[in-house]
Amino acid sequence: MSDEFWLRCWGARGSTPTPGAGTLRYGGETTCFELCAGGALVLIDCGSGARNLGMDLYNREGPREVDLLFTHTHLDHICGLPFFKPAFDPNFTVRAWAGHFQDDSTCLSDIVSRIMSPPIFPLAAKSLKALSFLTFEAGKALPRPDDLSVKTIRLNHPGGACGYRFDYHGKSISIITDHEHGNPDVDDRLPGFVDGSDVMIYDAMFTDEEYDTYKGWGHSTWQKAVALARQGNVKTPVLFHHDPRRTDDELDEIGMAAQEAFPGTLVASEGMVLKP
Repeated sequence: MSDEFWLRCWGARGSTPTPGAGTLRYGGETTCFELCAGGALVLIDCGSGARNLGMDLYNREGPREVDLLFTHTHLDHICGLPFFKPAFDPNFTVRAWAGHFQDDSTCLSDIVSRIMSPPIFPLAAKSLKALSFLTFEAGKALPRPDDLSVKTIRLNHPGGACGYRFDYHGKSISIITDHEHGNPDVDDRLPGFVDGSDVMIYDAMFTDEEYDTYKGWGHSTWQKAVALARQGNVKTPVLFHHDPRRTDDELDEIGMAAQEAFPGTLVASEGMVLKP
């Protein structure tokens, strides 16, 4: 088994894709990650960045068996699924997991069927020949047949959301998005959940100065990201889920301020590869 362990970002933007001259450096695609752990391939979320990831997977030599973990099912995190080419190919196996639902009245297959139905989309969800749907309860570990450990935590977001921690051969990567700080039940658990992470992706959509205007929208700030990194002994916090209004130059300014507050802090960008 290889010790190879890394995370690639295929989309770092929040809420809606933002193509244009002002978002070229950090990118305008919405949430999508690719995680490699030895021979295992795990994808996190299927936002608009998943279209490019799917084309890349389809054309490369590598695993044809994929686990797709959803943090939640808001549109910016699932809008790439109808354009994710491997999901239509029966030569692939794509296991889609969700654990953020707050009751039994909704399931992942229902949501995918809703977005892939006329008049919203011309192809039905049954066209996704490679896809199967699985559910888990946020807060419990996912079963794995290999050395990759996947722990989960419930986050504070409208409709629910789920964070993930991946541990592999002594290295760890945590993903905390979409999340709004301020819920003591969640906030008290987060430092222990991310404790000692080599890399922590964190929802930094807003600044502390902006937060009161958007309280209740389900997102956090870069200041809370670095505060959690200190509490949780995180080596490298990565600011993520960028506000769609935010230009590259504005993200540069946030990155410099975060670097002063916590040296080593990074700002997520499309194509970024993080190796713990």
